Amino acid sequence: MSGTIPPTDLTQRPPRSVRCRLGGFALLPRIIDKGRALGAGTNGEFNYACPLDMEFFEFTAIDPQAFKKQIETGPGDGELLAWVGQNSGTKRRAHEIALWSRYMEDRVPSDSESRELFQGIHKSAAGSRADIGTWFDLLDLDDYASFGGKA
Repeated sequence: MSGTIPPTDLTQRPPRSVRCRLGGFALLPRIIDKGRALGAGTNGEFNYACPLDMEFFEFTAIDPQAFKKQIETGPGDGELLAWVGQNSGTKRRAHEIALWSRYMEDRVPSDSESRELFQGIHKSAAGSRADIGTWFDLLDLDDYASFGGKA
């Protein structure tokens, strides 16, 4: 192990974007940031193993609590990616990971309840922005606006 990685203080800035990838996996760097911050008590309003994170855990067949325990031991991103590869209940090939990540990036609200939630967050962050159409768009916007950015 290369040494302990300090957690990001998510009360001061957001975790990495949902679009950021590690080993081709969308969401994974953000999940790692939230896990590190949770362990340090600096996760603020960001929740580890939220419904979006669970999409990653279901795709990889990894237990979120086992991964959190691994994060808490302090490894770097590359070591955590290797752990995911070794502990995944479903061995995914690169093209499957790429397709899943692209699917996640393109997801839109799919029912009336989620559309209502989406529109409420969109309106409060920057209702005039016509370019916000996917959940990833909305999360990036919300992260930016929540920390003082002008959306």
